[in-house]
Amino acid sequence: MSLVEIKDLNIHLGGKRVLSEVNFNLETSEIVTIVGPNGSGKSTFLRAIIGAVHPSSGYVRLKKGLRIGYVPQKLAIDPTLPMPVRRFLSLPHRVSEQASGEVLAQAGAQGLENMQMADLSGGQLQRVLLARALLNAPDLLLLDEATQGLDQPGSANFYRLIEDVRARLNCAVLMVSHELHVVMSASDRVVCLNGHVCCQGRPEHVASAPEYRALFGSGTHGALALYRHEHSHAHDNCDHDYGHAHGGDEA
Repeated sequence: MSLVEIKDLNIHLGGKRVLSEVNFNLETSEIVTIVGPNGSGKSTFLRAIIGAVHPSSGYVRLKKGLRIGYVPQKLAIDPTLPMPVRRFLSLPHRVSEQASGEVLAQAGAQGLENMQMADLSGGQLQRVLLARALLNAPDLLLLDEATQGLDQPGSANFYRLIEDVRARLNCAVLMVSHELHVVMSASDRVVCLNGHVCCQGRPEHVASAPEYRALFGSGTHGALALYRHEHSHAHDNCDHDYGHAHGGDEA
């Protein structure tokens, strides 16, 4: 069975249709990127998977016992609150020093245990958030624009780290991103979302799809080629859906 199976998903929020007739499957160890303009329903899509948003119709079905790790866009830390990294990783349940050290090393954040959360740089904070997401050895890692605020080299380094994590844990990765030229290179499959699934498939196929170009323009294709690398397994080509796009009220 797929890790995630979504069938005919429709979601309305505040009287507006955010997602329309979305169909999606995620398989073991896949890296899939969701792209789309602001208001296209990307974050709602992730929230539906973790159960924070309920479908108006259709369904989201998770494999039994699926362990999910989640890395948010950002985390607001009160700078006056003493919160070392080690303590942060033990909220709400205590984590052993060995376990915290292991996940920090996996996330490339070793040596940060005693730093205050409020003193971390943007890149360090994202690695600590990734370490927290790895505590339960997830089968699926969700990232909601996790590199927001990082510069391009920092983003590229973070996504290379995600590839390494996938290789070590054999987990699937589902990430939302606006950094098309960087993040698509790390993906086995890209889904272009604009209220509905506009197109999906390998990055190079999506980048040349008319639906994708209508949303993002043609300039991203050249940038994509600079970062693209090959994976050893194949996925379906771009599947086109020429239906009307329904905008959402969130990014």
